[in-house]
Amino acid sequence: MDKHLEHMPVLSRGRHRNPKRGACFMELASYLAGERWSDHPACTHPLLAALARLVNDNVNDENRAALVPLVPSIIGLTGDDLRVDARIALRCATTALPVAAAERQLALAVSVLAAEEMLARLDGAPPGRLSEASRRALDEVPHASAQARRFSRAAKITEKGFRRYAAPNAVQLAVVGIVQACVNDPDALLRRLLEETIADCAAMMHGTTPPNDATTTYGTTSARGTTTAHGSTSARDATAARDSAGAPAATAATAPVGTPVSAPVGASVGAADEPARAGAASEAAVRV
Repeated sequence: MDKHLEHMPVLSRGRHRNPKRGACFMELASYLAGERWSDHPACTHPLLAALARLVNDNVNDENRAALVPLVPSIIGLTGDDLRVDARIALRCATTALPVAAAERQLALAVSVLAAEEMLARLDGAPPGRLSEASRRALDEVPHASAQARRFSRAAKITEKGFRRYAAPNAVQLAVVGIVQACVNDPDALLRRLLEETIADCAAMMHGTTPPNDATTTYGTTSARGTTTAHGSTSARDATAARDSAGAPAATAATAPVGTPVSAPVGASVGAADEPARAGAASEAAVRV
């Protein structure tokens, strides 16, 4: 066996003081990049790194070990372009929205619209532009989509608010939504989300177009179809939507980066290790 491999840190949940105690996904990235040991290394975009930490902490040990081949691909993906934050938030929200529990759908739908609005604004495109992935995801939850559109028309999001609150909230809410979703293999979905988000960031930073960039405009008919939905907005739904649109959040699902979680996140249904998974989700909601 290669002697160097014997000293490689082993992926595990949470922070680690040094490589001998193990590593999370981003600590291993800092190690491979030759940086100071940290789970917030400079070699990766902060929001992409937050997603990697959340995925690391919310898959089981076997599936976490399978994430190792992805670590080198995240090194060097960094920059200040707000489009990267918006693309990450959009990928996370559109992936989680179709599988998330009903109480999380409004906030995720608002996250989709907020990310699309920010991308359109940064690109100088007309408002109301939607990617094909966003249109499909919103079509899956027509009631929440209608509520989100009404809320989004009344809310005004700033670039600072999007970067500081809305984008991190979308990432965190998406991971918690997937962990708690009634799906057969949430770990596989989390891995796919991380893989596709890395691919999105690499495409943007290397000057190519992400594969899901086909667009339409919501509220109008196109060759791809029309987005229509109906429903009413409750006070509780409006609060969750406000948090996702850029206001400081107060719940485990939508807390901004670094905010302590006051209540544990509930477990999803149907897996043998769900008590541990629920605890991991609660812990991970803090460590983003």
